[in-house]
Amino acid sequence: MGVKPNEILREAQILFLEDVSYSWKAGIKALDHCSFSIPGPGLWMLVGANGSGKSTLFRLISGIIRPQSGQINCSFKSALVLQNPDHHLLLPSCGSDLMLSVPSGLSAFQRNKIINFVLNQVGLQNMADRPIHTLSGGQKQRLSLAGALASNANLLLLDEPTALLDPLSQRSILEIVRKISRKSNDQPITALWITHRLEELTYCDGAVIMDKGRIGQWLSGEQVIRKLK
Repeated sequence: MGVKPNEILREAQILFLEDVSYSWKAGIKALDHCSFSIPGPGLWMLVGANGSGKSTLFRLISGIIRPQSGQINCSFKSALVLQNPDHHLLLPSCGSDLMLSVPSGLSAFQRNKIINFVLNQVGLQNMADRPIHTLSGGQKQRLSLAGALASNANLLLLDEPTALLDPLSQRSILEIVRKISRKSNDQPITALWITHRLEELTYCDGAVIMDKGRIGQWLSGEQVIRKLK
């Protein structure tokens, strides 16, 4: 691909960071004059060693923390999906938990329609009444994805969402996210996915390497795999 962030018009971007820096109180510099953008809808992956700034980047994009210098422009609503789905799931059943994410001001019919739609999107159709404690780890992570979708988010920030899953569940999550981010969809989702698993890069539309608080240029997943091997 070889698409450089500064070559993309800002008007077409979902997310743009310009010269962003952030240091933690211990003096640890997480982001160092970092500039970054997403070319458009799709599944985009971010690779980097521990301490390279990936999780801090997600906290900045989601608004949990604010940059100490530089600028972040994000015109879309984001939702964060973590490694452990148990950190997301609060209520006893799939449907009741998703109700927490559905925007307010809707009728009961509209809320139930959204819940059934997002459950279908993640392969959990007809499971609104299913107790969460009976779900497998992979099903719980799919329910976390459904919660992000129910919130009307169109930028998913996925922080190693397959880290705790078995290989079959890993592939399931990858295929679901790739499907809902396809440009052929009526309303494709943009997904930014942190990974340490090089094999996952074969699913993405593009990938970047993060190192010492800075992000390189967009490459294909295969190019990044070759660079890191």
